[in-house]
Amino acid sequence: MQKGFKYITGLFILFLFFASHSLAKEDVDNHIYASLLKKHVTNNRVNYDGFKKDEKLLDEYLSILSRTNVKLLSKKSQFAFYINTYNAFTIKLVLTKYPGINSIKETGSFFSNPWNKKFILLLGKTVTLDHIEHNILRPIFKDPRVHFAINCASKSCPQLRDEPYKGEILENQLNDQAEKFINDKKNTFIKADTLFISKIFKWFEKDFSDNPLLFIKSYAFEELKEKLDSLGENIKIIYLDYDWTLNR
Repeated sequence: MQKGFKYITGLFILFLFFASHSLAKEDVDNHIYASLLKKHVTNNRVNYDGFKKDEKLLDEYLSILSRTNVKLLSKKSQFAFYINTYNAFTIKLVLTKYPGINSIKETGSFFSNPWNKKFILLLGKTVTLDHIEHNILRPIFKDPRVHFAINCASKSCPQLRDEPYKGEILENQLNDQAEKFINDKKNTFIKADTLFISKIFKWFEKDFSDNPLLFIKSYAFEELKEKLDSLGENIKIIYLDYDWTLNR
């Protein structure tokens, strides 16, 4: 009897282990978001008029995010989840005032900026975009490539990807985002002995190990890398002005 009980108990524990293990690998249902991105993101630009027409679908997806128990996801899927959450709720924030605005900054107020607005329901708490970025994404995942994945709905931001981020392909997606942004000549270019780069590298210099140039070189394509190498230590850095106009 005792042996049988131990055997059943062992099987039950084994079942729980594999059940929790499989749950930890599951991703969020991003089908709605995927269809919206494919439909309304083209050539690095966002069709907010289209998103406005499909706002009920967007709200349905945001509801899925709000109901998700993030703790059951794998680490990579959690990372992807919070990037998607940041980007999807950013679109929603723009839509709260669209079409009467030309910049996401206009969704804020005299007393607070848009990123401090508490309007995102996660794990039973109402949080801000700043909370997701500065209290979750940056300190927990410690990956500077996140700055090219999250989108602030502005022209100088890295492009909004036309597909959701997914845990199983996240590494490739993050590398692709970093490469696209760094090798885009409007974001990174050289004049004489001066390298012009995004203010993202200034604002979050610590995330790039206080050496944005080294990070840029690691993702630069051949032409840009050769120019950077030829300048050596004599290179100067100037940070470009940030255009907060909507990326529509």
